[in-house]
Amino acid sequence: MLQLVHESDESLSIDHGGQRLLTYAYQPDSPQLESPRPYFHPVHTLGGELVTLFRPEDHVWHRGIAWSLPNVGSANFWGGVTYVRDQGYVQLPNNGAMRHEAFLRLSPNTVAHRLHWVTEQGEVWFRELRRFDVSVFEAAGVWVLAFATAMTNVSGHEIAIGSPTTEGRDNAGYGGLFWRGPESFVGGRVYLDSRVGRDELMGERAPWMGYTNGKATLVFVDAPENQGHPTQWFVRSGMFACVCPAPFFSKEVRLDDGESLLLRYAVVISDGDPGVDGAADLAALGDATLSTLDAEMHVKVA
Repeated sequence: MLQLVHESDESLSIDHGGQRLLTYAYQPDSPQLESPRPYFHPVHTLGGELVTLFRPEDHVWHRGIAWSLPNVGSANFWGGVTYVRDQGYVQLPNNGAMRHEAFLRLSPNTVAHRLHWVTEQGEVWFRELRRFDVSVFEAAGVWVLAFATAMTNVSGHEIAIGSPTTEGRDNAGYGGLFWRGPESFVGGRVYLDSRVGRDELMGERAPWMGYTNGKATLVFVDAPENQGHPTQWFVRSGMFACVCPAPFFSKEVRLDDGESLLLRYAVVISDGDPGVDGAADLAALGDATLSTLDAEMHVKVA
């Protein structure tokens, strides 16, 4: 049975059978330079294997699993430096924050809340409805984190959401639901449809991607209705372990004032390594859980 533990006004946790599955820091006290935003960390398998990394020295703005966007108009909701065309990476006074406003639902299976996206200069550019569901499948030895976001532009002007690649840097299309794995995942195997690979799968399009270090596996699923489905994937294995379904990888998405964008993902978290065929089965399981998010998320965020 799942249990919700709400110990502070900054974070909550969800446990199962005495094992902490995740902690969600919904109102973190992060430096402005690191673009304060909610994140999932630590995240564990049912068997207790840690599968996330927080604030590593190489990129201190990386946070477990987090909805993070580096190029949002002139603002950065990722943290740290911004890639600017013809200039490269530059530290600018543009590190925005995603601020928790209020919970709409709070249970062991479902958490939903409203947020607003505030630039470093204090302007509200987006209002967001965010929801995540937790489902445990004990017979399969896995659990699923289903994540949905509905972002509405309230800035008063059009905003283009892109990536360093849309600014001119090749194969740097990161931005979206970004996972950073611990050191134990470095050099792990990447599953993409029927293929097994590593860094060479960067930028490929597919409905799902899996990543394993042999002890644990994460399978990320892109909902069929998402922008640009099947998504391009940002993935690294050699330098460090990360996976990101990246809907703004190579093409900007422009939102008019008042326009909303809905995106949904599932992350299937398993002990062990099911192999590429087993990863496909986990992806199907993750895809099935996404239907539970439909009713609440297909609304305009006021």
